[in-house]
Amino acid sequence: MNDSIAPSRSQPEQGRVLPGAAFAVGLLTAMNMLNYLDRYVPSAVKDLFKADLELTDAQTSLPLSAFVIVYMLASPVFGALADRYSRKWLIGAGVFLWSLATAAAALATGFWHFLIARAAVGIGEAAYATLAPALMSDFYPAGRRNRIMTIFYTAIPVGAALGFILGGILGEDFGWRAAFLIVGLPGVLVAFLALLIRDPGLGAQDRRPPESAPGWSRALAALAGNRTYLTTVAGYTAVTFASGAMADWFPTFLYRYRGMGLEAAGSMVGFVTVVGGLGGTMAGGLLADRLRGRTRQPYLALSAVSMAAATLFAWWALHLENPLAIMLCVLVAQFFMWFYNGPVNTVILNCVDPALRARAFSLSILSIHILGDAISPPIVGAISDFTGSLPGALILVPLTLLLGTLVWGVGWRRLPE
Repeated sequence: MNDSIAPSRSQPEQGRVLPGAAFAVGLLTAMNMLNYLDRYVPSAVKDLFKADLELTDAQTSLPLSAFVIVYMLASPVFGALADRYSRKWLIGAGVFLWSLATAAAALATGFWHFLIARAAVGIGEAAYATLAPALMSDFYPAGRRNRIMTIFYTAIPVGAALGFILGGILGEDFGWRAAFLIVGLPGVLVAFLALLIRDPGLGAQDRRPPESAPGWSRALAALAGNRTYLTTVAGYTAVTFASGAMADWFPTFLYRYRGMGLEAAGSMVGFVTVVGGLGGTMAGGLLADRLRGRTRQPYLALSAVSMAAATLFAWWALHLENPLAIMLCVLVAQFFMWFYNGPVNTVILNCVDPALRARAFSLSILSIHILGDAISPPIVGAISDFTGSLPGALILVPLTLLLGTLVWGVGWRRLPE
């Protein structure tokens, strides 16, 4: 039997934190940091492998798109596999595979080799990203999940920042191949620690035992009729489009148009990402809980207001010339852009039945990437190639942040409590 699905008579006592919770959250958060470190190294060394492999701007972003496409297509598969197999084994296998694939990119001799290696990263990350939030939620009662999701998602800015910083430093000192090799191999060892997680069982913290896992037709029908889920994921998709384009192209924008060196551009983006991202993720998680009882749909309310501020500062960052002013604007934009991480993912966890959580996350991943960061980097690259203006192409970033603001704002004011 899948050790993530326990019979109803053995459901643990609800309303308390279950044994093994701290270890599981700590390990899964560390894995999430490695996840984003591996994901953003290519953005820091883009112009290095572009020159070495003789690529165009659009081609330098296609490996990221290939990764995201595989990632989003594999996510529903792992959502279904979680109904039959151990979640911790699937997570461990995913971390092992994505780490090995990251290191394998160092061996690429041309565009297609590089593309295939980066696409394979998406298979591994799909197993992890689909199952980790649902697994953590089973350790904690509903009222504490926002805090846990906030801790979990602080790993994203830290990992992304390390990807930019280490990518820039390693790429400039040792070459882009060494950068991929050095950041990829540690995850191969970390993967085996997943087997030490004590799985509490599916729906262990919910008021009633979970129903048997539904088929895809029932799951899709249930989620399609869930207005809260649809609105939350729609705003998430717009914001992911913007953040994907900004993460992939902003270091190159600074390098080409603001006179920064490769290491300086990567380090600046890494610095503002980790400082703004950590501060924003923690502030968003804390403020969201403070708003409970003070406004309707507090998690969506905070996400909408913070994204409005991020839109304004992202616009300024693209139009200023002074490096210090740019850094301050990007820092503030990143601070507000990360507010939504804990609250929005908590909404997804809490608005669906426990038996649907893995499917809900897998379809959320599919949606935010197929219409988000799978297409935004190559769209920006293609516009840059066609117009000869990367700054003009990057205007898509504040525009899609504004769209996310409007969608979550409608959810805040119109969705039922």
